[in-house]
Amino acid sequence: MHSNYKKIYGGDSLVAQRLVSQLHAVGIEAVVKDEAESARLTGFASSMLGEVDVYVNNDEVNTALKVVQEVLGA
Repeated sequence: MHSNYKKIYGGDSLVAQRLVSQLHAVGIEAVVKDEAESARLTGFASSMLGEVDVYVNNDEVNTALKVVQEVLGA
């Protein structure tokens, strides 16, 4: 299966929220995948509390990775 989105971050949800905010500031809409929240909403337990993945459109990956580096201080 081919996807138009690429994962640019996986980790702490608080960092992801900051990252999404910074991406939005430069005109990039990110998709946040939260397995623990999805599991909770369907009535299941998850061991991945506080861990999320952030995805962006393939066309915006290079710009998004620069934002990730800025946010993470790398």
